[in-house]
Amino acid sequence: MAQVDTEPARVRRDGRRRWRAVRAYAFGAAGLLLAGCASMPDHGEIREVKASQGVDSQVRVFGVPPADKAGPADIVDGFLEAMTSDDPQLQTARKYLTEEAAKNWKPASAVTVLSAGIDRFSVGNEKDAPGPRWKMTGKKLATVDERSAYQPEPAGGRYEEYLQLVQENKQWRIATPPSGLVLSESDFQRIYMPVNKYYFAGGGLVADPVYVRQRSDPDSRMDPTTQTVQSLLAGPSKWLGPVVTSSFPTGTELREGTKSLAYDGQNVLKVPLNDKVDNVAQPQCEKMAAQLLYTVQDLTSSRMARVELLRSDRSSLCSVTDATAGTIAHRPSPPEYQYYVDSESRFVRMKLDVTSEDQQYRPEQVPGPLSPSAGNPGFKVGTAAVSYDEKRAAVVSEDEHGLYLVNLTTAGPMPAPALSSKGAKPNGLTTPSWDAAGDLWVADQDPQNPALYRVAGGTGAPQKIDVAGLDGGRITALKASPDGVRIALLVQSGNSKKLYIGRIERPEGKGDAAPVSVRELRPAAPQMASVTALSWAPRGRLLVVGRENGGVVQARYMLADGSMVAASLPGATGLDAVAATDEEKKPVVAHSDEDGIVWLPPGAQWRTVAPGGRAPVYPG
Repeated sequence: MAQVDTEPARVRRDGRRRWRAVRAYAFGAAGLLLAGCASMPDHGEIREVKASQGVDSQVRVFGVPPADKAGPADIVDGFLEAMTSDDPQLQTARKYLTEEAAKNWKPASAVTVLSAGIDRFSVGNEKDAPGPRWKMTGKKLATVDERSAYQPEPAGGRYEEYLQLVQENKQWRIATPPSGLVLSESDFQRIYMPVNKYYFAGGGLVADPVYVRQRSDPDSRMDPTTQTVQSLLAGPSKWLGPVVTSSFPTGTELREGTKSLAYDGQNVLKVPLNDKVDNVAQPQCEKMAAQLLYTVQDLTSSRMARVELLRSDRSSLCSVTDATAGTIAHRPSPPEYQYYVDSESRFVRMKLDVTSEDQQYRPEQVPGPLSPSAGNPGFKVGTAAVSYDEKRAAVVSEDEHGLYLVNLTTAGPMPAPALSSKGAKPNGLTTPSWDAAGDLWVADQDPQNPALYRVAGGTGAPQKIDVAGLDGGRITALKASPDGVRIALLVQSGNSKKLYIGRIERPEGKGDAAPVSVRELRPAAPQMASVTALSWAPRGRLLVVGRENGGVVQARYMLADGSMVAASLPGATGLDAVAATDEEKKPVVAHSDEDGIVWLPPGAQWRTVAPGGRAPVYPG
């Protein structure tokens, strides 16, 4: 049965909202409310409760309808409270609006996320206004658009909107509601959850993070899985759209009336679609099914046996298993080695086995020109990166002046530098990074001539890359994403360092010499006051080492859209470099000022690998 929280609230006198929402808690292993217990109680006491009491996904909120003859302040407060409810079609919230406003209000069109609650206060009547006006303000954290994509707001963003009240049938009602929902950060996290949907780029799949309701959507009545599939079919987010494609034909939707998608007894998810897919060829259908499988797996964090797509007449169109989808998506093989620079400035590799009790670390010199046996005992490595096939390395000299491209499969002398910097350490070349397309990226930090470079295919002359939105900032660190369509850039402007993600745009069909650019930089860690290190992590996330305002240095996972995932690494206060990989089973490797190279086995604490080592990397 549902239990009503009767904790009394404090009435706020500073113009902020009060709460009269009823919060229902679901009990039992299945977390299901029994029939007849999910509705509003028709007797008993309802008291005020405090707003935003932390994130609890088991809390259900039901708005309280407006009281008869309620004053303007109570109407405004009641509406703001009811916007956080789980009512179907947000019916209670609409009761605070005029009949016309209730009919036209589209809360699903967008969500405004505020870092705290909403401040609201009366601003009096304008000349010839039909009633009082109330101003809503707050610190704007982000918006979620009609495609469920999260967009962080630049620091210092403010939210302002006005509610015009009028009298309708002798009751005060709101005639101008917000264009969408307005929620505090804690309410947003309680109501919504992040999930990746997947699209193709360069033959592989790219994670596109979005937010869906944790329970049935008030408007569509779809469950979270169905909401996610619907969002996948609608197409990629606006930011990612220019560099990815979907295998679903334009206009593909779920079969009319579909509100819930569930597994059958064989752990198979069947997805009924409309007639846009009825005549799709088998190869295209299997690519569609692969997109669906990875999307739903990300939502459920479990391995399903199979996804089956159904035509509009519910006949089977095609199906794929997890293994087949991995082949279609060209999932790369897990990396064989982890790499770092040892105490003698040599580039070495090792194997950390999370399943083995034998934790004797046996680093070995990487083969090829970097090996002392190749006649280069004096070459000092500063930082390095290894291609995904682990056959090539990009090495920056210890003085940060030169970038060298070496083959790890054949011996021989060190080649001439592919790129040289005039900047002096620590303002020389950054740690390089490979992407999935085989291109190499590196930035020159020279204050007199900062630039981002790309070496197409890892060979040839470096190309200077145009980066839109730097606004005079200087790139001090970078990491290309495994999917090859995004790049994380740590940008210094004055004394401030901020982390951004840019979209890598490659002109189609024009070869390696075509001008590549980085567009639409967006904040990747807006909650961090400073960022020290970064790495891409499984499922399109970022692992970021940094400090929040007033906090300590820690390592946290961030979604690629700039929203923060709750998970953080334990005891990570002394790290200044970190390396992760797209393979979930591979451990995080990092550098600690005190302990050198360390790694984090699953369910354990950090362990030291090499006390004098530095600059840890995985392939990429």
